[in-house]
Amino acid sequence: MASLNVGNLGEYLREQRRTAQLSLRQLADAAGVSNPYLSQIERGLRKPSAEVLQQVAKALRISAETLYVRAGILDEKERDELETRTVILADPSINERQKQVLLQIYESFRKENGFVTSADADGTDHADSTGQDADGTGQDASGDDGVRAGGSDDVAPPTRKQSAGEPPQGEKS
Repeated sequence: MASLNVGNLGEYLREQRRTAQLSLRQLADAAGVSNPYLSQIERGLRKPSAEVLQQVAKALRISAETLYVRAGILDEKERDELETRTVILADPSINERQKQVLLQIYESFRKENGFVTSADADGTDHADSTGQDADGTGQDASGDDGVRAGGSDDVAPPTRKQSAGEPPQGEKS
């Protein structure tokens, strides 16, 4: 059987498995795939699906996105953006609204620096099924909630929500 062009996925998986001190059989059991199938992946004879890669990544306790990049399923830049979003969404120290505002700021910085966000690339808008922005206010990150995506570093966000038309705290009209 000829080797498929899956980059160095097989070599990388073998290296990660050995680092985790797992036998091929142990990893196959933990990932829920057959031992011969995993062996064929490591030797570059099979191209696994994203689902199989996710199971293997979970068993190895590594990033599935890294395996997707190695398998040619995901672009390196997409992985970086996806991992950043995942970390923000997984942070238990901030609430859902704060997470959504932070993601909006992140997207605005990426746009400002010339990067196309995944939402822009697939043609979707930033509103959810209710027609609201991700934070549910109907305003973008630079709106009346006091968060300024492109503002200067010396401007602190207000401690209370501003009303429409009200000047920022500390400023006189």
